Amino acid sequence: MIKIQGLTKRYGSFTALSDINLSVAQGEFLVVLGPSGAGKSTLLRCINRLAEPTSGEITVCGQISSSDSSSLRKLRCNVAMIFQHYNVVPRLTVLKNVLTGRLGSMPSILSWFQIFPKADIDIARQCLRRVELVDKAKLRTDTLSGGQKQRVGIARALAQNPKVILADEPVASLDPKTSRTVLNYLKQASDELGITVICNLHQVDYAKEFAQRIVGVSAGRIVYDGPPEGLTEDILQLIYPDGESEEEQSFAA
Repeated sequence: MIKIQGLTKRYGSFTALSDINLSVAQGEFLVVLGPSGAGKSTLLRCINRLAEPTSGEITVCGQISSSDSSSLRKLRCNVAMIFQHYNVVPRLTVLKNVLTGRLGSMPSILSWFQIFPKADIDIARQCLRRVELVDKAKLRTDTLSGGQKQRVGIARALAQNPKVILADEPVASLDPKTSRTVLNYLKQASDELGITVICNLHQVDYAKEFAQRIVGVSAGRIVYDGPPEGLTEDILQLIYPDGESEEEQSFAA
């Protein structure tokens, strides 16, 4: 589904990612675990081409990604993004926010005027049912709690009918109970719909609880790639050389 070979990303003299090699299977729920500044967000941004790799090759859904407009359109139809700070439009209703996930598959004239066919509205409502928010469809999104806004973000991503979801610290601003609810919806999407999910996390406990596989990143390099039960104290020391994991685990407890 996703294959990354020799990915390096530099910002001037700073190397954010160095020689990343990674394959992710269809329907896999992969957690990228690491401290702030490790390169996790840069990795996701390179996959969906929000950041241009300095070198290396990324293949998504059998196609080598590039920055030309045709390739980008295909890539972003297949890959949905969920952001740390929700990225919803506060003044729009919940349903309208979810419907924005359909814009990439609509004719340009309809997308310009945000005229949504009934079939797309039905898809949006179905996605809201999946995250248990269909009763909020007519409300302005700025009336919702943080956890509900993130669930709107998940529904919007699902409405896109993607093959891949990239979730960048989706629970960083949420309390532990709400965090587990949000991660459970993402896990269900992977298990039930066969969507490949790559989820960036700080919290070790959440990674162990939800991931099928964990990739540990530190200082722009992969230092662990394996099952959750392989996260020994020695491995955690490689991922969190400054001991950040202890703070994150206490927050997640």
